Amino acid sequence: MVKPLEILHKSLNSRVLIEIRGDRSYRGILDGYDVPHMNLVIKNAEEIVRDPETKEEKVIKHEMVIVRGDNIIYVSPP
Repeated sequence: MVKPLEILHKSLNSRVLIEIRGDRSYRGILDGYDVPHMNLVIKNAEEIVRDPETKEEKVIKHEMVIVRGDNIIYVSPP
């Protein structure tokens, strides 16, 4: 059985999709993470913000983002 932290470790330096609370998600390269809280560092990130009423998406580019582990719904590795 593969453990979640093993999957994160194998996903380092690869593109991931991270869904977080508040109709937002991030796409980018997983640059690092911490073990106790699962905070993620994403470089070359695209923040996707969805309007819950119209379902329109707005994409904002960031050089680097830190995503707090408490806000993460799921992480999709490559």
